[in-house]
Amino acid sequence: MGRITIHVHGSPKEKAYNMMLENYQMRLKNRNIKVEYHSNKKSVDAFVADISKTGKLYLLDERGKQYTSTEFANLVGNWSISDQDVNLAIGPVDGWQKFSAISTDHISLSKLTLPHELAAVMLAEQVYRATEIIKGTKYHRD
Repeated sequence: MGRITIHVHGSPKEKAYNMMLENYQMRLKNRNIKVEYHSNKKSVDAFVADISKTGKLYLLDERGKQYTSTEFANLVGNWSISDQDVNLAIGPVDGWQKFSAISTDHISLSKLTLPHELAAVMLAEQVYRATEIIKGTKYHRD
């Protein structure tokens, strides 16, 4: 069963973002999904190299592929039953332009540019929502 890890380059400076992320981390902890923070003192190259060592890497970027919540739930469901781990990377603050040509998939939460702390909260919520859609709860309404 594949693990899903949300990697954040740097940690949230705003207390509100941190509290929201902690809330979703608690909700996701028994679902083989975790959030990891990486020092923003680490170079972007080293950050990408570290997290791409194991599993499939997806970079969160406004130029990436957009999904509906239901489509994303199908993707998360496939990741969950796969033997391969999945790494979802958010940040750095200057984005992934340097990595736009590498052979990895890019996922977009919005065509808008978002602060990476807000993107981390939004991604954690969407991953949680996906798990609730998979379970068939009433959390998500079409």
